[in-house]
Amino acid sequence: MARGEGATVEDVDGNVYLDCCAGIAVAATGHSHPDVVRAIQDQAAKFLHASTDYYHETQVALGERLAEIAPVGPRAKTFFSNSGTEAVEAAIKLARHHTGRFNLIAFLGAFHGRTLGSLSLTSSRTVQRHGFGPMGPGVFHAPYPNPYRGIDECESLAYIEHYILMHLVAPDEVAAIFVEPIQGEGGYLVPPSGFIRGLSSIARKHGMLLVADEVQSGIGRTGKMFAIEHEGVEPDILITAKGIASGIPMGVTIARDSVMDWPVGAHSNTFGGNPIACAAALETLRLVQNGLMQNAADVGEYLRDELQRLGQRHRLVGDVRGRGLMIGIEIVRDRNTKERATRERDELVMAAFRRGLLVLAAGLNTVRVSPPLVLTKAQADIAVHILDDALAEVSNS
Repeated sequence: MARGEGATVEDVDGNVYLDCCAGIAVAATGHSHPDVVRAIQDQAAKFLHASTDYYHETQVALGERLAEIAPVGPRAKTFFSNSGTEAVEAAIKLARHHTGRFNLIAFLGAFHGRTLGSLSLTSSRTVQRHGFGPMGPGVFHAPYPNPYRGIDECESLAYIEHYILMHLVAPDEVAAIFVEPIQGEGGYLVPPSGFIRGLSSIARKHGMLLVADEVQSGIGRTGKMFAIEHEGVEPDILITAKGIASGIPMGVTIARDSVMDWPVGAHSNTFGGNPIACAAALETLRLVQNGLMQNAADVGEYLRDELQRLGQRHRLVGDVRGRGLMIGIEIVRDRNTKERATRERDELVMAAFRRGLLVLAAGLNTVRVSPPLVLTKAQADIAVHILDDALAEVSNS
């Protein structure tokens, strides 16, 4: 990559691409949005760092803004870090500290990061865990709903209640349930309505915390600021990162104030709340709230509809799903092996790349489409046209 602007990038050889991966859903406001760049430059001219023993006004303003928009209750506290995995680590420690319990429940296909604590929750691919064991103890995985594959929300919820909590661990020893409201690395899976509410009910019943990992699905990507808002559920802890600062590294752990009750010094880091990152995040949130979130909803619905029509023309497409500009295309043939589906998915990603479209893999055989939230309908049409040609090439190979 040599440069980027909006939803397009240019490589060092002068080739221009339509970017429908946004650096793994990071470039929420597009590449080098002038307002974000200006906010970064203004802050850089003042100071670059303030240690965590001191505060600065930009950090306070960002904390106040997040407390206003995070769906965790009337009052929220924030902990700033540098990445999604750091934000997950903070959530693990906070859940254990607040509840006095040790064990955690997560889901098959989940991705929560690659540092050792978060990696214990992650189960999207074995390559991410291979060679790093043993994982942290006390983590139990349940199946995540996948309507296309015949796993409904009732089966998933029942697995927790009637298998994990009856055979493997006592409910009063579980600190929290960690869940992605839409699975990212697991294949852009959108659970049926009622699943998140069911998890919330289990958590409340047994005194557990519900932790929503919105590292990939948050910051307007699904047409709402956070994907869990589609279900009308308030988690106890919410994690976000990726798109929050338009490419400047930042992770945030947000919790209701009654939950974030650890003493000063219990958890900290050197760079969390970095002034540059906070300035970029404040401008990102302003842009997302003032139009880009609605654009994600509108253009996302248009793009998903077009991709579903495209799927009807290609046997290679088994399912198209998503919310806003978080869309998954599952590649499958009748009676196809998983290995072949994975290979064909990877071939499709490269066929699109050769035609000037950037998309990424997710799960075993899904293509994820997660462009910057500035994507236009005209650009969506270009993406569909390129995928149409790429699907034809892979189908005939």
